[in-house]
Amino acid sequence: MNTLKEKYNNEVVSSLMEKFNYKSVMEVPKVEKIVVNMGVGDAVQNSKALDMAVEELSQITGQRPVITKAKKSIAGFRLREGMPIGAKVTLRGERMYDFLQKLVDVSLPRVRDFRGISKKAFDGRGNYTLGVKEQLIFPEINYDQVSKVRGMDVVIVTTANTDEEAAELLTQLGMPFQK
Repeated sequence: MNTLKEKYNNEVVSSLMEKFNYKSVMEVPKVEKIVVNMGVGDAVQNSKALDMAVEELSQITGQRPVITKAKKSIAGFRLREGMPIGAKVTLRGERMYDFLQKLVDVSLPRVRDFRGISKKAFDGRGNYTLGVKEQLIFPEINYDQVSKVRGMDVVIVTTANTDEEAAELLTQLGMPFQK
């Protein structure tokens, strides 16, 4: 059993019920899924770049990514509709908690000049988006095998109705927000 999931069930649920006066345990917000997306713009000229991104994403998340394709053609970027330009992984359940724990305890503290993550990146419906500038902060990535430093988006989808509830949930799960 995952320690973060245990912490959620044992401590977070009861403290959120007190704070927001929920009548039922089912009202307490929880993390539904985490989507990790990596855009590979240079895949247009170089198809090997996409393979590297897929490889790195599967090392980081422990799950095979789906290749995302362009929705529109953009002549300026030499991009046609349907060309592969990125990769994404949707994590749920056990793997999601493992990834969240690794992100909070190991990866985020490895960011240079880290002072906490912004509290402004909530979308108004209780979901949080976090941009990671380089994949090197994850312990699975071998520095010598990295061909190009790529960033990625981590979207944490919660069942919370408001940003305040989602912020409280993530704070109690150990997310290092700025003071």
